[in-house]
Amino acid sequence: MRYFILSGEPSGDLHGSNLVAHLLKEDPSATIVCWGGDLMAGAGAKLLKHYRDLAYMGAWEVLIHIRKISANFKQCQRQIAEFKPDVVILIDYPGFNLRIAKYTNKLGIRTFYYISPKVWAWKESRVKVIKKYIERLYIIFPFEIDFYRRHGYDAHYIGNPLIDEIERRKTMFSDKAETLRSLGLGDKPVIGLLSGSRHQEVKFILPEMVKIVKYFPEYQFVVTAVSHLPEKMYTDIIGNLPVKIVTGKTYEVLSVSEAALVTSGTATLETALFNTPQVVCYKTSAFTYFVAKMLVSTEFISLVNLIADKEIVKELVQKELNTETLKTELSAILRTGNGYNLMLENYASLLAIMGGPGASSRIAADIVISLNK
Repeated sequence: MRYFILSGEPSGDLHGSNLVAHLLKEDPSATIVCWGGDLMAGAGAKLLKHYRDLAYMGAWEVLIHIRKISANFKQCQRQIAEFKPDVVILIDYPGFNLRIAKYTNKLGIRTFYYISPKVWAWKESRVKVIKKYIERLYIIFPFEIDFYRRHGYDAHYIGNPLIDEIERRKTMFSDKAETLRSLGLGDKPVIGLLSGSRHQEVKFILPEMVKIVKYFPEYQFVVTAVSHLPEKMYTDIIGNLPVKIVTGKTYEVLSVSEAALVTSGTATLETALFNTPQVVCYKTSAFTYFVAKMLVSTEFISLVNLIADKEIVKELVQKELNTETLKTELSAILRTGNGYNLMLENYASLLAIMGGPGASSRIAADIVISLNK
């Protein structure tokens, strides 16, 4: 079989890499090409375009890059037509991928979607597009089952692959003392600063995070930088503050952190699966936030709270993301705080809701079986 997999951001690259690895086990003669990142390439797919050229988030950011986005779309169309895949597998990234789904439908190419767009949060009208153009949809959150059922669509929940990835990575780490040494950190307890994977996230959120460093001198703060953003972006924001920058090792940092400040997104769930107490942070441009407020229909912005259907972690959004609230909420979830044990108890309940490991292999097997029907 010939597979064309399309992902536009780091989390999609991560899940796509595990899917690629299991597809090659289920279908050893498979030819897989992708739009993704280094992880998917390392798993055995031929990388046609890197996600760093695709990741634009927010109404204003999309608007100013509209020409480049249009050129990317045309390039993707050409590559699909030339490759002639048996199936196109789309991973999240809905603004781009759902347009591609319309195109592949015209060509008569089978189209599967792995990791549903967050249509339950905003742009619910996209469900109509999914129903029309997506043959098979794999969802990774249990609450999505009822959402799609209400819309008359049979989505498939076979587990969340993030559980597999984190359990796999945990087995690769040394003990805490050795991990601290490998990261170039001292013996002080660690607070991780997960400021996001996009330029605009780091630009708006990291400055708020580092303002509280001086209030917690007994801790060492560590920013989990991403390799596709320039280090100067981080150093310009941090300045002379005693904050360590560690690039490309978010999971290692989480494994030794007593707590973390986390930008809303997949990282909130990753942090919970590492059993690290967290405060969720989100801030963007006034225009983008104004648009989002009109469109977003969920009570929560973090995956942790959405899955649990209650507030497990505190969410600080826009004006609420300030020095005083960050100090208060971070103090509460440290080992000495009154919210530490409760958050860990809620994390355990969250894992029970999500189910067990093995999702990546089960989804790959289901894809191959479905293609052979």
